[in-house]
Amino acid sequence: MNRKLKQFGIGIVLLAILSGAGLFLLRGILLRHVADKRIAACSARYGIGIAYASLKMSSFTSVCVEGLSVVPFGRDTLLRLASAEVKLDFFPLLHGKLSIREIDTEGLVCTFKKQGVVSNYDFLFSRRRQERNGRETGEEVSLGYAGRIDRALEVLFRLLPEDAVMRRTVLMSERDSVCIRFYMPEFVLDDRRYASDIEVTEEDMRGKWHIGGTLDTGTRRIEGRLASAGQGRRIVLPYIRPHYGAAVAFDSIAFSMAQTKPEGKEQLLQGNAEVSGLEVYHAALSPDTIGLDQGKIDYSIRAGERFIELDSASTVYFNRLSFHPFIRAEKEGRWHFTASVHCPPFPAQDLFASLPAALFRHVQGLQADGKLSYDLRADIDFNRLDSLKFSSDLRGHGFRITRMGATDLARMSEEFEYTAYEHNQPVRTFFVGPSNPGFCPLSRISPLLQMAVMQSEDGSFFYHDGFYPGAIGEALAYDLQKGRFARGGSSITMQLVKNVFLNRHKNIARKLEEALIVWLIESQHLTSKERMYEVYLNIIEWGPLVYGAAEASRFYFDKEPSDLTVSEAIFLASIIPKPKHFRSVFNPDATLRGNQLDYYRVIARRLAAKGLMTEEEAETFCPDVQIKGKARNMVLRPDTAACYSSNARVFFFQPSVKEA
Repeated sequence: MNRKLKQFGIGIVLLAILSGAGLFLLRGILLRHVADKRIAACSARYGIGIAYASLKMSSFTSVCVEGLSVVPFGRDTLLRLASAEVKLDFFPLLHGKLSIREIDTEGLVCTFKKQGVVSNYDFLFSRRRQERNGRETGEEVSLGYAGRIDRALEVLFRLLPEDAVMRRTVLMSERDSVCIRFYMPEFVLDDRRYASDIEVTEEDMRGKWHIGGTLDTGTRRIEGRLASAGQGRRIVLPYIRPHYGAAVAFDSIAFSMAQTKPEGKEQLLQGNAEVSGLEVYHAALSPDTIGLDQGKIDYSIRAGERFIELDSASTVYFNRLSFHPFIRAEKEGRWHFTASVHCPPFPAQDLFASLPAALFRHVQGLQADGKLSYDLRADIDFNRLDSLKFSSDLRGHGFRITRMGATDLARMSEEFEYTAYEHNQPVRTFFVGPSNPGFCPLSRISPLLQMAVMQSEDGSFFYHDGFYPGAIGEALAYDLQKGRFARGGSSITMQLVKNVFLNRHKNIARKLEEALIVWLIESQHLTSKERMYEVYLNIIEWGPLVYGAAEASRFYFDKEPSDLTVSEAIFLASIIPKPKHFRSVFNPDATLRGNQLDYYRVIARRLAAKGLMTEEEAETFCPDVQIKGKARNMVLRPDTAACYSSNARVFFFQPSVKEA
């Protein structure tokens, strides 16, 4: 019996040896058979041609390929590879998982081409979209965001090699005749450290970068730093300049990311990113280059089944400022976003010393004592946009301005010169004060007009601190519902700051500086509310090159602003949002259109609530607007409007002269 068992065991061993020998001898044939089947499947699925000159296995875990190419059908070549040797981990391979231990490549060239809407890589995205659109409740959904992140990182770090040498590697991007080329003479990953020089070419731009860092696939941690390899040179990012008219440059950028042990079903990613000497330019941001000396974030990102969040333990460093942001995105039907920022009291001068000059030119050089604190809260649920909440609160603690910056923010308190702009071009300049005969103090402006404008534009102007409570949140909710910027949330103070200080800078940066200047003027009482309203009524546009209440009253009604009727006052208030389109509220015979009645009665009721007319008069109010003079001619004869505007524009483009 024992002899038979021994003979059986020997037979099994011999069979295994012979099988292994057979597999070893036939490994190349088997490899090419499996590879050809996979290539055929990929070709049918993605519409690409994959070819190789030679494919063999030097051992059970080592694969060598030569002359590899990937060419999408009817497109330019996407990838060419002269040769590569890949060594795989044996044990993961037994379980059907591909894990790369070493890789050695020569002459890898990837070329991404796009002309118009046609590219040689669109098959990747079109296939993914088809799969995503066809999948309603599959594995991706059941995994949740934590599971997806864990699986993606598991695949990433499994495919990243422990050691690598990549010689003569080229990455190219060609889009609409603009070519960008990245060339790495030799990329080396050895003992968890990687390094390479990168030669960058784009049109007439030449650059040489250096990247280096560490990669630990076992602990799932990666660190890196990118900087210019030339002495005293900076990195200028390619691609965005020719395609987007923007420019981004920096001295260096560093990053790190580590996946820590999951807490239950959650995933936790921690690390940091830091940039020094950052400069950004785009006309939509600012007319000048935006500079940032130092910027850094120490982040902690959590992901659960249905949410991803930036934990409040994260810290953002911005020049001399630091704060702890919290952002959470949760998917319950549609997205639900919550965010908050808390900055406990900090030296006020740290804020003004940290602001980029290109974004905050008017407060550059401003000196201040005391402290500031800041809190922001936002809750945006796309399932219920009417529940949107938003608050932004900057508070001073013993704060005071000791020296004005580039602009005197108290200039509105005294007579000053005002220039109106259209399309970033000056169209008219005049003084706002007694030396201008067209200036109209509040005492000479009808209380009806004063109140009608206030109730139409900012009913609580005399009671708030520059920001109308709830208006920004309401405007944001309305814009999100419409999917466009359909409504503003500007108070009268915000409109004043925009026109008096920021008229020439119509870009994203203006809104940030506008908010800060509004806060400074209101919190420091640099200009009284009465004077601000007086300035507002004397500079706002009321028609084509018609500015201020006095000009508006004469242009439309041939009378002084002190003599306006209720109907005339409400009419002037109604056209402030679109003063150049005032003709649209009239019929061709210069009578008021009937669709204006509801607005007039709403404002009339508000005037009654303020004691400027009786409730009975407001309920039965019927507007009677009889325009005269130039305005009437422009309604009756639309061709005169363009002529009037053109002639006035030519006149007011002359050098500014103090009106007398």
